[in-house]
Amino acid sequence: MDNIAVARRIFTGVILAGGQAQRMGGQDKGLIELNGSPMVQYVLDVMVPQVNKVIINANRNQDIYAHYGHEVIGDEFEGFCGPLAGMASTMRAVDTPFMLTVPCDSPFVPDDLAKRLYLQMIKKDADISVAHDGNRIQPVFVLLKASLLDSMLAFLNKGERKIDKWFEQHNLAVTDFSDKPDTFININNRGDLSMIESRLKERG
Repeated sequence: MDNIAVARRIFTGVILAGGQAQRMGGQDKGLIELNGSPMVQYVLDVMVPQVNKVIINANRNQDIYAHYGHEVIGDEFEGFCGPLAGMASTMRAVDTPFMLTVPCDSPFVPDDLAKRLYLQMIKKDADISVAHDGNRIQPVFVLLKASLLDSMLAFLNKGERKIDKWFEQHNLAVTDFSDKPDTFININNRGDLSMIESRLKERG
């Protein structure tokens, strides 16, 4: 696993852009611009080198997302059912052993996200490896075995939606990212936009 260029072949990356973004007035957060580039571009720039391929999970503006050159898949469950529905819908198209997910509105995803989640998964002999910010888990920053699709679909088809509750059904590894707190900064309001733009400028 030291050679991430080889290991990336076992991962499919999924960018979750299927939410309603109610706290942002319903705007499609992945397409909101930060310093001249849409948020999804920042996520793509750091995800693409870590995985074999990328899928974008989007329920709106699919034509726009398709311009980035990656497969776009919408939820097969009606009514914006949350991130677990996006994960299940995209997992059908995954042909690697593992699926790595991140949200579309977190521009500081680290370049070793896949590697760290995978190493903890192997260490704990787990089915799922989820990031922890030092205070709580961050359930959409997660590495999943693609073999979990049937379990996920069964859970959703019962009308369940809470991702934490589904995690409880499986062997879960918690991966410490408290050394990289910026990883979990996302955009929920206009104040967040200004703060993140300033931080991006500081980073150059």
